[in-house]
Amino acid sequence: MRFLAPIYGAGVGLRNLLYDRGTFKQRRLAGPVISVGNLSVGGSGKTPFVLLLGELLKARGMKFDVLSRGYGRRTRGVLLVDPGGSSRDFGDEPLLISRRLGMPVIIGEDRFEAGQFAEKRFGAQLHVLDDGFQHRALARDFDIVLVTPEDARDRLLPAGRLREPLNSLSRADAVVLASGASPESFALNGKLVWRVRRGISPKNVPSRPVVFCGIARPKNFLVQLRTAGIEPVAEALYRDHHAYTEQDIRDLQQLRRQSEADGFVTTEKDAINLGGLLSALEPLAVVPVKMELADAANAVDTMLRVIAERHRQS
Repeated sequence: MRFLAPIYGAGVGLRNLLYDRGTFKQRRLAGPVISVGNLSVGGSGKTPFVLLLGELLKARGMKFDVLSRGYGRRTRGVLLVDPGGSSRDFGDEPLLISRRLGMPVIIGEDRFEAGQFAEKRFGAQLHVLDDGFQHRALARDFDIVLVTPEDARDRLLPAGRLREPLNSLSRADAVVLASGASPESFALNGKLVWRVRRGISPKNVPSRPVVFCGIARPKNFLVQLRTAGIEPVAEALYRDHHAYTEQDIRDLQQLRRQSEADGFVTTEKDAINLGGLLSALEPLAVVPVKMELADAANAVDTMLRVIAERHRQS
C-alpha cells in the first residue's frame, strides 16, 4: 500500500493546484459558508465540533443550516433531513446533527445543490458545511480544520489515513487542535489556532456493561469510558457507520449472557444506527460526546468578522 501513497498524493496535489489556479471553478452560494473538515479519514471530532459550533451560533440568535453529504444513506439526491427519520435515508451523522441542533440539515452529493435547496427553502442564511475541507467545488468564506496528534505522524491513503498532506493546512483559516494535538507538530504560521477539549457525559450506566460501537476510532471511546470509571466486562466493535441488524442484536444479547453483564453502553451515533432495534438492548446507556472550545466567544467573534469582510468583497 505504501507504494500507492505517492500516486494518491500526486493526484490530490494536482487537483488542489487546479483549484488554486482557478482552472477548476468553485460555485458560490448567496449566503456565507463555514466549512468544518479535517485531513484524515474519520475520528477527528468533526461532528461534535459541528454540534458545538451550532450551539454557539444558536446562542447568538443566528439562523443557519448544515450541508452534508449524508454518508452511508441508501437514498440519492438532495433531501431535507427529517429528525424523525432513519439513518438509512439520511445518514447517521446528519440525523444526529438534526436531532441535537433542531436546525435544518440538507444532504446531497453536490453540496452546492444542497445549499441552493436550503436557500430556496430558508433564505440566504449562514451555511455550515460538514466535512467540507476536501469539497472544494463549493466556495467557502471560512475554513475550519481539525487535527489530531495522529495526523502529524500519519501517511497518505492508502498507506495511512490522511486524505491530504499536512501542507494543505495552508488553506485553513482556523486549525482546531483536538485530542491533545500540539501546534509545534504542524506548520501553523499565520493561522488562527483553536483548542478544544472532548469528553463524554455518561449517565445511568450499568455496573457491568457490554460496550459496543461502530465509530472511526473505537479505542478512544473505550479509553474515555475507563477514564470515567466505567470498566466494560465485554466489548463488541464494528466498522464506522455500522448498520445494525437483528443478528447483531442476537449476538450482543448472547455476549451479555456469556459475560454476565447487566446492560449495554454505546454512543449516540450507534443509537441512531440501531433505529427501531434500540429497545431490544435495554438497559442501554447512550453516552453523548461533548466538546468545549477554549475562549469560544473570541473565536466566534473573529470568525464572524472575517466572514463578513470576505462576503462583502465576494
